[in-house]
Amino acid sequence: MRPGPRIEVRPAASDELAEPLAVLEEFLREGERVPSSFAGHLARAVERGDLEVLVARSEGRVVGVAVLAFRLSISASGLFAAIEDLYVRPEARRQGVGRALTEAVGERCRARGASYVEVQTDDEAAAFYEAAGFEPEEDVRVLSRSYTF
Repeated sequence: MRPGPRIEVRPAASDELAEPLAVLEEFLREGERVPSSFAGHLARAVERGDLEVLVARSEGRVVGVAVLAFRLSISASGLFAAIEDLYVRPEARRQGVGRALTEAVGERCRARGASYVEVQTDDEAAAFYEAAGFEPEEDVRVLSRSYTF
C-alpha cells in the first residue's frame, strides 16, 4: 500500500489567517467573506491566545482547518478547550487530514494545560469524532438563543 501525501499541521500566526479563513468561508459561509471587523477580532483573539487556528497542509496547499478556543472553567478550575470549527476539503477527506487535525488539537491542549476539549457537532460528523476518541456526553443538552443587534 502506497502512503498518502504528507500532512503538516501547525497553528497560524495572526498575520497568516487569510488563507485558512478563506477555506472556512468557502465551507461555512458558501464563499461569503466575513466582515473585515470580524477578521480583525479573529486576529486579535489569536494574538491573545484565546484562539488557535490550526492549518493542515499537504504539498503546500491548505487541505484542512481547525479553530480551537481556550477559556477558563470555574467548575474545572482550569483551562478548557473547544473545537469551534473543523473542516477538511472534500478532495482531501479519508487521507488522514481530520485525524492529523484532531491529534494537533490534543497536542495544543497538552502544551497549554487544557485537559478537556469538547466539540458540538451534527450526527453526520459524530462518527468521525468518536473514531478520534471523543465520547458523547450523557445528559448534556446544547441550548442557544439568538439576539438581534
